[in-house]
Amino acid sequence: MPSEGAKHAAGATQPGDLVRLDYDLWAEGGGRTELIETTHQEVAQEAKVPETTGRTWGPRPHQIRGDYFPPGVEEALVGLRVGESLEKEFAPAEAFGERDPNLIELFSMHQISRLPEMRREDAHLDIGTVLTIDGRRGRVVSLTQARVRVDFNPPFAGRKLRGKFTVVERIADPADQVRAVIELLYGRAAEFQIGIADRVVTVQVPDRTKFDLNWFAAKPRVVDRIRTQVHPTAIRVVEEYLTPVEKEGPAPPAAEPKPAEPAAPPPSGGKAAATHSHEPARGKGAKGSPEASHSAPAPADTD
Repeated sequence: MPSEGAKHAAGATQPGDLVRLDYDLWAEGGGRTELIETTHQEVAQEAKVPETTGRTWGPRPHQIRGDYFPPGVEEALVGLRVGESLEKEFAPAEAFGERDPNLIELFSMHQISRLPEMRREDAHLDIGTVLTIDGRRGRVVSLTQARVRVDFNPPFAGRKLRGKFTVVERIADPADQVRAVIELLYGRAAEFQIGIADRVVTVQVPDRTKFDLNWFAAKPRVVDRIRTQVHPTAIRVVEEYLTPVEKEGPAPPAAEPKPAEPAAPPPSGGKAAATHSHEPARGKGAKGSPEASHSAPAPADTD
């Protein structure tokens, strides 16, 4: 029997491996076939599945024997070689289990109307509406004016699955493994910046993820999965917030010099005028006054 290393050398997948997987997964039963998920756009279009905004097509990251598919499906992927395809039917017990009638419960319309999702302005209650009651998600299967019947069975319980899977490649590069982990547990992995140096993993968070509640919930699982997958000595999750820089506007125009105000006309008459006048007094001044000291000497009497 070949060793684990020989299996890997031959390209066979092992539990815990990160791979890129192409697949189509269908649910069959009740006289109908329903597409659950696919990585092929043409298959989705043929099944008339509504296009999701931002959805990308093509092989997606997958961890072998992880928790994305039902256990029976995950087990079937163990041992597939890169480039090998598997097409198989899975009984309900290998897929989403048999339907349990005890998981179909009846609630009053009053109870349903008090749920948070029914208090929103756009709330709508109809057959197929998904409700969360006491932490459990269920679908409305019938309703009247007074009663609502909710099915807490998994959506595809009691139905067979048919799947086709192809392992496109094994993800071996550590940085690619980090990105694959983010894609599996959160999504939008292409928007993250990943760096690895001296066995330290640095994950820089994109702007729109910083305030996303889904990221807050996923981050502890992302960190834990990176630890077990890449085995770094440290993981740094970086959220960078730049301070906005105000743009400098044009300099204000220089103030024009104010024109000189005209000199006030000299005051006319009054004590103030005599006090501030620089002209010599015209009358005969008293002795010792400036007027007496600056006057010319009187001519001598000739008689």
